[in-house]
Amino acid sequence: MGTVMHSEGRAAPVVGSGTAKRFGYVAAALVNVVLLFVANNVLAWGWPAFLTGDFADLLPLISLSLGLTVLFNIAYLNYDPDWFKAVTRIGLDVISMVLAVRTFQVFPFDFSAYSFDWAPVARFAIVLGMVGIGIGLLVELVNLLRSGIRSETGDQNDR
Repeated sequence: MGTVMHSEGRAAPVVGSGTAKRFGYVAAALVNVVLLFVANNVLAWGWPAFLTGDFADLLPLISLSLGLTVLFNIAYLNYDPDWFKAVTRIGLDVISMVLAVRTFQVFPFDFSAYSFDWAPVARFAIVLGMVGIGIGLLVELVNLLRSGIRSETGDQNDR
């Protein structure tokens, strides 16, 4: 539980902050379960029309990423120190980067039915996603280093 400083200088606990975090973990896990279901059924549903059968080549990585996200969010309900979240997020970022690169290689999209050629836009979006994942990976590495420094100095906010 966090604290807030009163104007008199004494600390008061922040009520509900732990509950909000736990709610967020549960919500994230549930959303990713739904996404896992959708990803594994979207080809059978035939929607969206521009998605090709090559999407199936990406399903193992998609399922791994979404499944681990569910697992980690459930784990955070009972254990969520900053260093642990940074390590798990680094792992997820690495998987996401592999998935993005593989998506770029497989490119399971067919935009030939459209008057505008969306392929370059889609490829640009994938590359932009890779840049974002790379930035996220660097941020989590910094978070991991910072949590190690806090642990060394005895900061109790890091459990």
